[in-house]
Amino acid sequence: MSGFLSSSIARKVAMALSALFLIFFLIIHLAVNLTSLFSEEAFNQASHFMGTNPLIQFALQPILIFGVVFHFVMGFVLELKNRASRNVKYAKYNGAASASWMSRNMAISGGVILAFIVIHFLDFWIPELNTKYVVGDMSGYLEGTTNYRYYEELHHKFASPVKVGIYVVAFVLLALHLLHGFQSAFQSIGFNNKYTSCVKSLGKWYSILIPLGFIIIALFHHFNH
Repeated sequence: MSGFLSSSIARKVAMALSALFLIFFLIIHLAVNLTSLFSEEAFNQASHFMGTNPLIQFALQPILIFGVVFHFVMGFVLELKNRASRNVKYAKYNGAASASWMSRNMAISGGVILAFIVIHFLDFWIPELNTKYVVGDMSGYLEGTTNYRYYEELHHKFASPVKVGIYVVAFVLLALHLLHGFQSAFQSIGFNNKYTSCVKSLGKWYSILIPLGFIIIALFHHFNH
């Protein structure tokens, strides 16, 4: 594996594949959370399934965590490699002339998003593990009942305007990050040039709608307290 990732092309492909995996995960995550806008029962049922299904909990969840860590570690490795390979003698080089601000600062936006993910894990995932495996959750997992706690917990998390503000800023940065990263991921895996316009258009819609969906969820629960 280390030999494979020693190649700059291999590192970019690995980075792209992890990005595409996370792009797909965001769709699933948003789809589940959007149900909280329309039906408390549907959200509880979907969250119960995601939180108790053995395949998701013990197979897909570890893969997701690995994917997140790998993507950000590989991103910072690529950034360091890129900076090291730049020839400082080219004094007339102007990065802004050939690349967007986001493409030149993916490490910055990525670092902020990573910090947000850590906060998100501390806010939702760690308490969930504590409830299920340490404290116990007798009422939430009784078969044949829909009296689950997920909706109430989600609703409560967004009561704080400070927390909602952090979420909004994080997802705006995610949108900017995706505006460059989405198309870049497809280019890195060798997508043919004839699909460039289609990928660019799809990337713009995805980069706007997915973060916007999460922002709407946070604002909805905040203003409906």
